[in-house]
Amino acid sequence: MYSKPQKLVAEFIGTFALIFFGVGSICADQFLRTSTNGQVGLGLLGIALAHGLAIGIMVTSLGHISGGHFNPAITIGFWVTRKISTFDTVAYWIAQLAGAVAAAYLLRRLPVDVWGPVQLGTPDLASGISRANGILFEAVMTFFLVFVVFATAVDERGAFNKIAGFAIGLSITMAALFGGPFTGAALNPARAFGPALAANHWNNHGVYWIGPLAGGIVAGWLYDTLFLAKK
Repeated sequence: MYSKPQKLVAEFIGTFALIFFGVGSICADQFLRTSTNGQVGLGLLGIALAHGLAIGIMVTSLGHISGGHFNPAITIGFWVTRKISTFDTVAYWIAQLAGAVAAAYLLRRLPVDVWGPVQLGTPDLASGISRANGILFEAVMTFFLVFVVFATAVDERGAFNKIAGFAIGLSITMAALFGGPFTGAALNPARAFGPALAANHWNNHGVYWIGPLAGGIVAGWLYDTLFLAKK
């Protein structure tokens, strides 16, 4: 049984990895495009894979310690189903946000021309996407992420020891491939908050709290109500 400090450190490290490698891939893509006049870049697939691999590896490595949330939207899904206390929920959120902020400020040490044009990978809405639609897309994508978390990591009949990290990571990749061009596919308030604070870029920031938290609440409640065996 791991202590609360150990769990919070795990949440900090996991969220740090998501931002450092996920947002870092956006910076790397910008660097490659700038230095090769747009001929070479990671592209959407590379960026999506970086986010998905970071989460998949961290869930596999640290999920047995803290549950491998690394995302306030996942934590609120646990809270609404009474699998974590209100105090622990707040503590998890603080650890997650702190990890995101630390990683984002570390990335700021890269040359300005790497992160400046993309606002340090801060998610924002594409032209023509309203805030209401942005919230809806973020909510739906986060719903499926949290649903997969409950199906593979919470449900005792799931396959946590075998495919949880893989499935959760692929859920992030899948959402990024679809939602990246439209909303940035944050699916995670910490993913939006860390870069936004470091880059001082707050455009449409509320979208990335309201949408993911709503999706996490609905997914957690639905899976817990319909599919989890009640003792």
